[in-house]
Amino acid sequence: MRKILHKGTAVFILTATIFFSTSSNSIAQGFAVSEVRAGVFAHNIYGGFLPFTPARWSSEILIEDINVELLFTSPNNDFFRFIGSPRPNLGGTFSLAGKESMVHAALTWQLPIFDTPIFIEGSFGIAAHNGALNGATTPNKNLGCRVNFYESASIGYNIDKNLSAMITYEHTSNLDLCSQNDGLSNLGIRFGYSF
Repeated sequence: MRKILHKGTAVFILTATIFFSTSSNSIAQGFAVSEVRAGVFAHNIYGGFLPFTPARWSSEILIEDINVELLFTSPNNDFFRFIGSPRPNLGGTFSLAGKESMVHAALTWQLPIFDTPIFIEGSFGIAAHNGALNGATTPNKNLGCRVNFYESASIGYNIDKNLSAMITYEHTSNLDLCSQNDGLSNLGIRFGYSF
C-alpha cells in the first residue's frame, strides 16, 4: 500500500510543527496573531524566479502541496513603520507526494486596490527545506543551500471583514550563493481568516 506521506516529509512536518508552536508562543508575547491561512498548491509549477516566460511554465499542474501560514500584527515601532508596517509571518508548504517541503519566516506587505475588496501582497524572507542540496534527479530539485531566500506574491479578495481568498505564487532560491540553485516555485489558492 502506497503511503500518502513520504517518511522524510512526515519527519519534516513534525519538526516544523514543533518549531511553529515554540516560535509563535514567544513571538505572540510581543504582538498577536492577526490572520491564519491555509490552501493547496501546485508543486514546482515554474522553472525560474519571475513567472513571465511562458515556455518555463510546467505542462503538468499537480496539486500536491498543502500550505499554512500565521500572520502577526505589525510591531508598533519606528523601524517597522519606516519600512511600511509589514506583518511578520511563519508558514510552510508541505508536499504530500514525497517532494520538497519548506518552512519560511518572512515579512508581508499588503496593499488594497483603491476602495475595493481586492488587494495585492508581497512577502520576503527566508525558507528552510528538506530537499536535496545536489545530486537529485528530475523531478526532484537541487536547491543548493539548506536555507534560501523566500518570496511570494498574491492577489486576493476580501469576502467579508474576516474571510479572504487569494491566488499565491511562491519561490525559494539562493541567488547562486551555493553551487546548485534550481529554485522551487509553487502556485496555489489559499483562504485566510483574520481575527
